[in-house]
Amino acid sequence: ADTNINYPVMQSVNEPNFYLKHGFDKEYSEYGCPYVQEDCDVQKPSDNLVIYGHHMKNKTMFSSLVNYANKAYFDEHPVIRFDTLFGFGEYRVIAAFSFDTNNETFRYNEYTDMNEEKFDEFISECMARSAYDTGYTAEYGDRLLTLSTCEYTHTNGRFVVVAKLISE
Repeated sequence: ADTNINYPVMQSVNEPNFYLKHGFDKEYSEYGCPYVQEDCDVQKPSDNLVIYGHHMKNKTMFSSLVNYANKAYFDEHPVIRFDTLFGFGEYRVIAAFSFDTNNETFRYNEYTDMNEEKFDEFISECMARSAYDTGYTAEYGDRLLTLSTCEYTHTNGRFVVVAKLISE
């Protein structure tokens, strides 16, 4: 069984956090909807598509991401499906980690278009933080998907899942 992002994912290049508090219909919503970071290009696509989504208490949106803290969940859901208007995509999870935004110098969301050195740095940092060894990694040239949601073991904590494209 794979993990599907079952919500429309939006992007607002000129207002980066617009969908943090707006729904798919562009109307104000306290819950917002998942959205692609403004400097990512879904059509190209960027080396790494960074997508943010709320961790809803009612178990919707990106709440299931934190299940990847447990290897058993990963074992049952190693692939994330992310389709766009431009194509279909299946991504294999390579790392999953809890992240304390207040006490980290690594900025996982700043690695979108990377040269080989930056790509290797990103993968190394993600693997070092991963809750477990997935048995998979990525190499320069692979396209990545990074999903980020709130996580409450830290103040301003995030839970991050990084996956690489395996089929489109």
